[in-house]
Amino acid sequence: MNRAIFLHRDGTLNEDEGYVHMLEDFKLLPGVIEGLKMLQEHFLFFIITNQSGIGRGYYTESQFLAFNNLVCESLKKQGIIIQKTYHCPHIYEDNCKCRKPNTFFIDQIAQGYMIDVKASWVIGDHPSDVKLGINAECSTIYICTGDGTKHFHELKEKDINPTFIARDFLTAAHYIKKSL
Repeated sequence: MNRAIFLHRDGTLNEDEGYVHMLEDFKLLPGVIEGLKMLQEHFLFFIITNQSGIGRGYYTESQFLAFNNLVCESLKKQGIIIQKTYHCPHIYEDNCKCRKPNTFFIDQIAQGYMIDVKASWVIGDHPSDVKLGINAECSTIYICTGDGTKHFHELKEKDINPTFIARDFLTAAHYIKKSL
């Protein structure tokens, strides 16, 4: 069985000024490359992201795919492979099965890539990322980059308890590495 890290994208891997989709706005966050390199021999990487900007008409699926390709290609140039990206284009009110914190995509990944979910991690800057991990029985890291600081109070309000809270991606990677 393989282990995986399920990564939220915007605000976790790349800067997020809100509904990020323009190629010229792409910038990886500090420590992401070093942190992913530290973990890549132990884990497969997947991006799972809610992209309600598509459902709201702020950008198209094609724009999302172009931006996501830029993220993945930038990482690939550094020797880091994202196995696949899964995205939910729906808005919250659609009540779809693929929107985080539903485990729809983790269930697909676990089956298709022979993933030991209980030995895997979710890293993200939204309470829904942590809730996704909890729902899937993964370990979780809430990261205080992107919207992490903005939504931090929701963890307590909604009684969502991540395995660890990290100030940035590199801190998260060190924590996971120590837990191996």
